[in-house]
Amino acid sequence: MSTPPVVTRIAPSPTGMMHIGTARTALFNWLYARHCGGTFLMRIEDTDRERSTPEAVQTIIDGLDWLGLTPDAPPVFQHAMADRHREVVRHLLDTGKAYRCYMTVEELDVERQKARAEGRAIRSAWRDREPPTGGNEPFVVRFKGPLEGETLVDDLVKGPVRFMNKELDDLVLLRSDGAPTYNLAVVVDDHDMGITHVIRGDDHLNNAARQSLIFEALGWAKPAFGHLPLIHGPDGAKLSKRHGAQSVTEFADMGYLPESMRNYLARLGWGHGDDELFSDAQAISWFDVADVVKAPARLDWDRLGFINNHYIRAADDARLLAMVKDVHAGRGEIVHADAAPALERVIPLVKEGAKTLLELADLTVFVLKARPLALDERTKGLLSDETRARLSRLRDHLAGEADWSHEPLAAALRAFAEAEGVGMGKFGPALRGVLSGGSPAPDLASALSALGAENSLGRIDDALSHLR
Repeated sequence: MSTPPVVTRIAPSPTGMMHIGTARTALFNWLYARHCGGTFLMRIEDTDRERSTPEAVQTIIDGLDWLGLTPDAPPVFQHAMADRHREVVRHLLDTGKAYRCYMTVEELDVERQKARAEGRAIRSAWRDREPPTGGNEPFVVRFKGPLEGETLVDDLVKGPVRFMNKELDDLVLLRSDGAPTYNLAVVVDDHDMGITHVIRGDDHLNNAARQSLIFEALGWAKPAFGHLPLIHGPDGAKLSKRHGAQSVTEFADMGYLPESMRNYLARLGWGHGDDELFSDAQAISWFDVADVVKAPARLDWDRLGFINNHYIRAADDARLLAMVKDVHAGRGEIVHADAAPALERVIPLVKEGAKTLLELADLTVFVLKARPLALDERTKGLLSDETRARLSRLRDHLAGEADWSHEPLAAALRAFAEAEGVGMGKFGPALRGVLSGGSPAPDLASALSALGAENSLGRIDDALSHLR
């Protein structure tokens, strides 16, 4: 028989934010599907109807879209498959692979304590007992798992993992209200969706044993399992709020690019030799879930900043301009039409120094300031009579420049310093403050080029005329 095409899936629960661990799981599923020429699907596991919200579903969809990991088909909603889940449970009952359990809460508590004392899983007295004659008592449906032997999960990441069957309880398949449980629903949905590889967090490893038994009881082919280690904080502890951002939206709000996140997340637990930076095409070509490391990955902010800076420098300037405008708008700073050309000019001049879009926006604030600028105290202290006189001569020197691009302006500044017989330090800091109003700014030639001749000369005039 030929091997079926690879089908992977991401199956988040819409009960809150889209965690960065979920994002990495989605990425690894997407990469493996693309590597194998297969299909990447999404299932929304929304059987918890009280906690699942449309807003949370949209957060997941938006997060995957932002990351560039849009599934190959519309999402499947697990709660809509409840009738199919119950149909499978009826089949398990009919074939003796499941049974109705009428244990009361009190009886279950007694059995739980007894099982713990004997070092085994919970077993119901109704496992081999006929249902009561009345037929109106509430019951759950339990899986009738094997009592002896072992269940093997040949994990793609962790290798062979064995579970003693006596330690696997007869898990509930249907609750007393007829609602399907998680492990039953996952098995049915993975089978019906044609999932061939289940790649997920290693907190689901124990579920893999239980789900394997259900697959076997139904006579269905089991998917290959691969369980990914967790992502820890820089200190090695489980990722939490004290480590900073945890959700995809937080990373987006902090100014990280989606291509940076894909590159960085791929490196959290997987790699290709010493390659730190790689394209999506390279990652797809190289990725194999078998190469994922067994140890937890650690979030490294410095590495993420380095990668994001690389992609900011490589990004199209028009795209960066639009995103920087969004950052300014989010801060309440509207980029008016008369300031837009300066903002467009400054982006390519400052982007090499930015690790995030927020930093990039910070480096462009100076071009948005309206005249006359309010000078900061440091700049005021630099404007001695000697420095003011020198800036006045520099203003006249620059006014004669026809080309206000970076290189000619840099040459003009050097020529002026040489003619004055001084170093740039004698007027550069004051000129920077006059041009920027104390805000971060690039080198002087870049700042002058971005502002343009009229604005640059006007800012110098303002400072020399005490218009502050």
